[in-house]
Amino acid sequence: FYKLFFSVSGIFMILSILMLLLKGLNFGVDFKGGTLIELRAIDQQINISSLRGSFSNMNLGDVAIKNFGNENDYLIKFEKKDNNKNLIQDIKKNLNSTLGTGYEIRRVENVGPKVSAELLQDGVTAIAIALAAMLIYIWFRFEWQFSIGAIVAIFHDVIITLGIFSLLSLEINLSIVAAVLTIVGYSMNDTVVIFDRVRENLKKYADIKI
Repeated sequence: FYKLFFSVSGIFMILSILMLLLKGLNFGVDFKGGTLIELRAIDQQINISSLRGSFSNMNLGDVAIKNFGNENDYLIKFEKKDNNKNLIQDIKKNLNSTLGTGYEIRRVENVGPKVSAELLQDGVTAIAIALAAMLIYIWFRFEWQFSIGAIVAIFHDVIITLGIFSLLSLEINLSIVAAVLTIVGYSMNDTVVIFDRVRENLKKYADIKI
């Protein structure tokens, strides 16, 4: 059924590329910048879920919340810049009404997308170097046709994944970048295992004429 599945994969690849070119990706706060708040929860009832519920009602744009350091410390990033002098006071009022006063805001600062852009650039560079190294490795271990097939397989998996994210407008943050790198690793691992079996079969049936 290789013709059928090649056609299906080709269609998905084309659609994914079109989605990425026409619609693009929905980058989160990590890549767009905004305001960063470091918050420490004194009340044990305050957690990521309750914080996310409180901040989602404040019309601050995309909000990213994660643990930072201790389990009671949280980093909260949202799109809205702290140009409004009363923004933090308004946030405190909303938090007091929903969570009470069992928290402490330890730091507030504006963050730009530059650091994330540098991380993204470094990540892309690392991926490119890793792909080149894997291509050379497979080239020497198997044949040059195999190395090209491995790289095509990786691009196939990554592009279709990003195409789905673009189609559904899912947020792209640093966690998603890590997930894509994981896909690259699994894809290469599967490819090497399959190529080992292919090479064994090529040697096993080398004398059979079709």
